[in-house]
Amino acid sequence: MIFNEKTRAVAGISAPVAIFSAALFASEKLYDFAFKRVDYVPETSADKQKYADAYYAYVDWLHRQPVQQWQLNANDEANHLVAQYVPAKTTSNRTVIVSHGYKGDGETMANYAYMFHQMGYNVLLPDDRGHGQSAGKYISFGWQDRRDYLGWIDKVVRINGRHTDIILFGVSMGGATVEMMSGEDLPSQVKAIIADCGYSSIEEELAYLLKRQFHLPKYPFVPIVSFINRHRMGYYLSDVSSVEQLKHNHLPIFFIHGDKDVYVPSWMLKENYQAAKGPKQMWQVPNATHAESFWIDPAEYQRHVTAFLNHYVPDK
Repeated sequence: MIFNEKTRAVAGISAPVAIFSAALFASEKLYDFAFKRVDYVPETSADKQKYADAYYAYVDWLHRQPVQQWQLNANDEANHLVAQYVPAKTTSNRTVIVSHGYKGDGETMANYAYMFHQMGYNVLLPDDRGHGQSAGKYISFGWQDRRDYLGWIDKVVRINGRHTDIILFGVSMGGATVEMMSGEDLPSQVKAIIADCGYSSIEEELAYLLKRQFHLPKYPFVPIVSFINRHRMGYYLSDVSSVEQLKHNHLPIFFIHGDKDVYVPSWMLKENYQAAKGPKQMWQVPNATHAESFWIDPAEYQRHVTAFLNHYVPDK
């Protein structure tokens, strides 16, 4: 083959175009894998299979409760949201709103529902947008959910009365969700926040997992995924930040994190804790992996949560 200046120029252009096309294709696949809803709850990680019997015992308990189905935007198919409400054993002015993890739903938080029910709380278990029975094509990693939860808060106040006390609680993506809620203009009924193993930002979390799980660099994949998300959901990944929201927090907040967490690394806990304004406490649970803090010792977990709430939200 004879090469001339024209063929060299075409080759020089074609190679970067091919590389960019491959990166764009891979980023589209990555976006669908990470952000597209799935209509089932994936199996938990292998290291947590030992808790399966206990987990299903909590789910069975939840199924035996006089659960009420609550809805938001019932006549809006694209924004219809569903939650399960478990009233306290006796009339209570305390309600906890429990935010679930990535690709879970309200039912997957049955163990935490049981804990708070034993503590005398009404419990609301929403299915986040893009999860469970709620609408949504994509997972927002807490960013749109923080707005949706304002609707759940308003509903709790309307039904349980303006003198109700509300606690926000979440684990993993749910932990990040309640951290993001902390920067919103929350009504006075919201008294405290408990965030278990929430990430600092979705951009940092995605870059971290790309490197750890797929051995891929942040660039160019994260910026392309961010651009795709801007087109599909209306915001860039850099907007989804627990740290920035926590800078506006004023409520008492309790951070819980396993010290062996390699899914949301402990340096993200430090970032969140340092950013948070208002009264704050932190508990790093020895030997706990991601979202394992409760399962290692449920009674100890409840003692820490109770002590925090007794201090900042005493009984009236």
